[in-house]
Amino acid sequence: MFAKSRSITTAAVAVVAASAVLAGCAGAPTASPSGSTHAPTESKTLTVITHDSFNLDKATIAAFKAETGYDVKFVAPGDAGTVVNQLVLTKDSPLGDVVYGIDNTFAARAIDAGVLSPYTSAALPASATSFTADTAGQLTPVDYGDVCINADTTWFAGKKLAVPQTLDDLLKPEYKDLLVVASPATSSPGLAFLMTTIAAKGEPGYLDYWKSLKANGVKVVKGWTEAYTVEFSGSSGKGSRPLVLSYSSSPAYEPKTENLNQTCFRQIEYAGVIAGAQNEVGARKFVDFLLSGDVQAQIPEQMYMYPVDSAVKLPADWAAKAAKVDAPFTLPAAQISAKRDAWIKAWTAAVVG
Repeated sequence: MFAKSRSITTAAVAVVAASAVLAGCAGAPTASPSGSTHAPTESKTLTVITHDSFNLDKATIAAFKAETGYDVKFVAPGDAGTVVNQLVLTKDSPLGDVVYGIDNTFAARAIDAGVLSPYTSAALPASATSFTADTAGQLTPVDYGDVCINADTTWFAGKKLAVPQTLDDLLKPEYKDLLVVASPATSSPGLAFLMTTIAAKGEPGYLDYWKSLKANGVKVVKGWTEAYTVEFSGSSGKGSRPLVLSYSSSPAYEPKTENLNQTCFRQIEYAGVIAGAQNEVGARKFVDFLLSGDVQAQIPEQMYMYPVDSAVKLPADWAAKAAKVDAPFTLPAAQISAKRDAWIKAWTAAVVG
């Protein structure tokens, strides 16, 4: 089921990339700030830091290990926001070698904090270049999707209540105490939804909107996993709330749910080499690996996102049932970078108190 698969599995990743891809650029010297170069580090162990929704076919990790000779270990500190926070806090003693799952709402913080090393993968498909404009050569796009409100259609049918469609609908009294979202202070989907409200309502209108949402009984939890698998009535947790913050792709795996296409924000997920990595060569190989055709093909069914490689054919169920969002809300990366912390602080004061 969808919700169950959004949790981390220690044996992750899918099909081994071609040897040329794995080897490409991995041994090239790295330029230092002074202009000198040094050979990238390498060790027998490769530690991969991921968010807690990372999940690819576990059979492939053995093939990747066989191809590279690395002992691959996975560490999942939590949601993408938690991952970035941990990378910043442990900058002087890095948690690992390579990170996957930093998204466009947290990317600027990771780049500005200096926790990443420059790397441009030779495996990057042409269709992904539109996602690289604001990554400073330090983050490689792997997948993308749309963060949206989802509804439990069975619950609404049983109550003979129309499913809300817009952000303003969520403020109506008939939807009081029905919505659960993840906190923008601790969750990348939560931050994406905050960005949705900022893009839709502007400043300071978004705070007025959230105050009204709070008055209408919105429940805020730490992360996506708790919201979807515990609080949402339409998933495994069988919670009490029939409206949840999730993804446009969720209904492909929870057939009795639907997506609210007018509530969506475009999310891009990246991989990057961690500054100070003990195995920089392996980190680069892993980034290349995530861009390989076979791994990209697994992303829809394993992580419920769209692959950045547009040449990859989507699964039949995905193509038929995953909601297509033609006009997601977006914000310029520079604006997010400049105002992200202030927005979260103002949101916390208005909603959490």
